[in-house]
Amino acid sequence: MSRIHTPFTALLLSAALWILPGCGRSASDGAPYAETIFWEEDSAWGDYADDGVVEEEAIETIEDYPASDSPSTDSSGAVSADTVRQLSPEPGPLKRRGGNGRIPLRQIGPLREVFNDSNHFQLEHARRLGITPISDLASYYRNSRPLVKVETNPHYRVDELKHSYPYLVPEAAKLLDDIGRTFQDSLYARGGGRYRVIVTSVLRTPNTVRRLRRVNVNATKESTHQYATTFDITYTRFEPLDGHDNTSYEDMKNLLGEVLYDLRRQGRCMVKFERKTPCFHITVAE
Repeated sequence: MSRIHTPFTALLLSAALWILPGCGRSASDGAPYAETIFWEEDSAWGDYADDGVVEEEAIETIEDYPASDSPSTDSSGAVSADTVRQLSPEPGPLKRRGGNGRIPLRQIGPLREVFNDSNHFQLEHARRLGITPISDLASYYRNSRPLVKVETNPHYRVDELKHSYPYLVPEAAKLLDDIGRTFQDSLYARGGGRYRVIVTSVLRTPNTVRRLRRVNVNATKESTHQYATTFDITYTRFEPLDGHDNTSYEDMKNLLGEVLYDLRRQGRCMVKFERKTPCFHITVAE
């Protein structure tokens, strides 16, 4: 039987085609992402495959920035600390939360907007402070820069690493320790108990980057992890240390954001808020 298309049915078909692409959208494809917003009511957590393989979003270039918004760089080509401070205004005062494991927090803004340092500019710091990318750990000894082995300690836990090795340049290792210690001190002072953050990715070699790219199409070939200047901290998992495990993980994620915000304002790091595999992607800057 042949189909008859009247103007009315054509209008209905057009409306359906316009509506359908918006159905079933998730945070990864541009829909509202309540977890990244401060001071909104908590929503249900999304389904994440947090298996220790940390995604890096597709590499960004200078063209990703409008001319008026392009960060200023210093003589080495890296984004200057003054520019970072200008882009990061003073955060708001502490805001009290309700009970049931809630803690007071400062308002700094949506995490995915606040922490959006391009891979292009993180690479400038990584190349300036990091090692020459190595093919394996044995070739590390031919590098002029020393490496520090990062291991689970009272301030942070190193997760099972599937695509990286637990080594960082000294500046990055110090930054990681400061993040873990400051997070713990701030959390305890606000009545949140004792937890430690979890590191999910550290030094990668070109070989591990290639293996990662086979299972993760969003991982960038020019990874800052290859310079031992970069590490990832998950924001969906925190390890309790004293049997106290009723503090809101959403609040702890936002508190970790506060810690990184302050360190970024000091010019010590650049940060990318990763959403597809949830973590803070952090590169040391001094």
